[in-house]
Amino acid sequence: MSGGDTAGRLVRPFTLTGGRTSPSRADFTLITTVTTVDPPPTWAIRSQPEHQRILRRCVEPIAVAELAALLDLPVSVVVIMLCDLLEEGWITARPPHPVSRTPDLDLLQKVRDGLGRL
Repeated sequence: MSGGDTAGRLVRPFTLTGGRTSPSRADFTLITTVTTVDPPPTWAIRSQPEHQRILRRCVEPIAVAELAALLDLPVSVVVIMLCDLLEEGWITARPPHPVSRTPDLDLLQKVRDGLGRL
């Protein structure tokens, strides 16, 4: 077959999302961790091969950015597909842990001292 892009794909990324250009949810970030649900739901069947690839990669927790890199797809496309899977109950998504706004001055002092010894 011919007509693929330089990565060898025969399907353009926008066709994977059904032409959608924005996700149905706004809570996915690059460092959101996604994991497949165990046991998988029995009521929904995903026939799209890319969804199956995502589910295989998400057996272990993985960040959205890492998943997109492994699948060689744009992050925006992966997020739209992850929204579909989340809404159908195939995956769970965990937001990043919030970081404290107040810096740990003791830790910063130790880092500064350590750098000074180099």
